[in-house]
Amino acid sequence: MKASSFEVLISPEAAASPLPKVALESVVIAFGLPYPHNLEVALGMEEAVRKEGAIPLTMAVIGGKVKAGLSEEEIEFLAQAKGIWKVSRREIPLVAALGRSGATTVSGTVFLAEKIGVKVVATGGIGGVHRGYAFDISADLPTIAETPVVVVCSGAKSILDLEATLEWLETWGVPVIGLGTEEFPAFYTAGSGLPLEYSVSSVEEAAMLLKAHWAMRPGCGAIVAVPVPEGKGMDRAEVEEMVEKAQKEAEEKGIKGKGLTPFLLKRLVELSGGKALEANKALLLNNAKVAAQLAKALQPSRA
Repeated sequence: MKASSFEVLISPEAAASPLPKVALESVVIAFGLPYPHNLEVALGMEEAVRKEGAIPLTMAVIGGKVKAGLSEEEIEFLAQAKGIWKVSRREIPLVAALGRSGATTVSGTVFLAEKIGVKVVATGGIGGVHRGYAFDISADLPTIAETPVVVVCSGAKSILDLEATLEWLETWGVPVIGLGTEEFPAFYTAGSGLPLEYSVSSVEEAAMLLKAHWAMRPGCGAIVAVPVPEGKGMDRAEVEEMVEKAQKEAEEKGIKGKGLTPFLLKRLVELSGGKALEANKALLLNNAKVAAQLAKALQPSRA
């Protein structure tokens, strides 16, 4: 087998447009949501970005080709196909060399975004430190820490150790900026009870802080944390109870590593009677919208 040179293929729409770009991860399509909700949300996030005057770039590896910007047919392929790989920054070149197809995590999306000069990534919730496994740390965290890209998210997934995740980010110098919140969001819930040092009320303020951050620390990423839209979130105590139940089930089944997060998220949807799914969809669409607004505010012409 002869490995080809690493190349990110940018969609014709993005290549021809001077508009700001927003990178979107694709694990939510292949692993995060059930069909047809995954297809609906993936296309909805792209539309939300376009409505704000930016260009969406959903990242993935399709048949060995690393792509920034997918066609609707390619998104539908990820939504239904079996055997899709879950690819972080580590796996992308390997899966591409093997000629396989993979959906990018936040880590993989941040990695690819930086390769093509895109500064903003939108997702639901970042990975972090796993509960009960202090050394099981998502590749999302170190990738953000060493890549000058901002990730717009609703905090970290509720299934994680949120306090340990925030401590990790603080230790590695990653600023976490709350947009419209003074608490670190907990994915399905607007707040976690964990205060944030930096909070802003507008996208323009967030952009100002990011520009100051990158002026002095050009190699480090950042997080803009946006709570789930009002009326769409869940009760914190209720979510915690369900997470503990799902975590116990995972331990009993011996589920660890890459399979843990998809299992836990699926169980939360089942245990909540679908409420977790609706909250997830709402925050994903909202984060895509905010990310597009932020990408516009970060345009050099607006400095």
